[in-house]
Amino acid sequence: MLFNSIEFFLFLPIVFCLYWFVTNRNLRLQNVLIIVASYVFYGAWDWRFLGLIAFSSLVDFLIGRRMGALPKEKKRPRKLLLFASLAVNLGILGFFKYYNFFTDSLIDLLTSLGIHANFSTLYVILPVGISFYTFQTLSYTIDIYRGKLKPTDDPVAFFAFVSFFPQLVAGPIERASNLLPQFQKERTFDFTQARDGTRQILWGLFKKIVIADNLALAVDPIFANYTEMSGSALLLGLIFFGFQIYCDFSGYSDIAIGTARLFGFRLMTNFAYPFFSRDISEFWNRWHISLSTWFRDYVFIPLGGSGRGKAWKRIFAVNIVITFTISGLWHGANWTFLVWGALHGLFYLPLIFFQRKRGTQIMGGKGWLPAPNEWHKWVITFTAVTLTWAFFRSPSIADALQYLAGIFDRSLLSLPPYKNFIPYVVFLFLVEWISRHQKYPLEKLPFAKPIRWGIYFALIVAIVVLGDFSQKGEFIYFQF
Repeated sequence: MLFNSIEFFLFLPIVFCLYWFVTNRNLRLQNVLIIVASYVFYGAWDWRFLGLIAFSSLVDFLIGRRMGALPKEKKRPRKLLLFASLAVNLGILGFFKYYNFFTDSLIDLLTSLGIHANFSTLYVILPVGISFYTFQTLSYTIDIYRGKLKPTDDPVAFFAFVSFFPQLVAGPIERASNLLPQFQKERTFDFTQARDGTRQILWGLFKKIVIADNLALAVDPIFANYTEMSGSALLLGLIFFGFQIYCDFSGYSDIAIGTARLFGFRLMTNFAYPFFSRDISEFWNRWHISLSTWFRDYVFIPLGGSGRGKAWKRIFAVNIVITFTISGLWHGANWTFLVWGALHGLFYLPLIFFQRKRGTQIMGGKGWLPAPNEWHKWVITFTAVTLTWAFFRSPSIADALQYLAGIFDRSLLSLPPYKNFIPYVVFLFLVEWISRHQKYPLEKLPFAKPIRWGIYFALIVAIVVLGDFSQKGEFIYFQF
């Protein structure tokens, strides 16, 4: 069931009414309703994979309880329980997401060596959202092992936490320390919070349906026929894809966060205007924040983190590249994602070796334009990130390299096709620049009530007129 489908527009108000008008006096019933609604929501794709969510939830609930019952002095049994959680969750994720990739890669390697392998291959379907809820449950058991979180004795609350339908299939990847306690305390309807959530849903739908889906009409043919395209078209295709995937994914996050607020939950911010970043570190502090912080806490720091002193610089650099490379592999079972992740890790290295640190101030401060010393940093960062999209979007490394080579041609100075899609990018860029101090552009509109409602109405009209409410409008990150 897609957020941008007619089915969801019928599903959401039904669940909302049952939640606040039928089960509102019983916390346990509310959580049961959330589990049922979440399983219906997820089962709309393929009911056969509901068993995976239930099994993963049960395993980590039992392991968490057992681990919490053991004293910290019993390190070996606690570590064995943690390894069991890692083995089960990563084993399931590895099989469904990477079996075909590693099998095909091994066959190609042996063939290149003159060895004709005859492995029996399987067509393994990737369950929607498995990368997201797997990481969410893993953070629960890891934090219990580290002593940062106490296990819950309420299986209903835990199953609801794992399967919560707004963020089940594409995040944000919530930590148990933030979301689980919200399932264990009474919730009352807050009109202000619900109104704010509705505005965020509206903005997310607009980004997805009006901007991302329309930019796809230019991106898809450009990448499908890149060998016949001019350099200017190829460059424009990369820029369009960057904004397409941003509007697609951040649009999903906005809808998820807004929907959760309708039910009295607060999810973490997942995007914070990433295209206004002045270096790669800032970009990853603003892009897919729930994933980047997950890798920081559960991969980068266990590898040794940044350490202190000059001797740690090389280790820090290696740890950064390893973390980004693994992050790339998380995004997809293809060598292109490994390269994409590794490139971002390499872009990070100058910040380490030259000890460049940036403050927390938002780009441009409170002014209308970036500061004079910010322009070149923004251009370099935006260009670097944009060029790496070639690997993210292309089916192979060879295609990505050929695509990039095609940009640097005399035709780069020619007038590109699909220029009629440029206003979508310009509009989003200007709106987000003006709103960059807010969580999302519609949060605090500085206009009188009639003008605000006029803006809401205009967005709704644009969504209805330009929207595709069929199964064709799937979100890009569903494949991850």
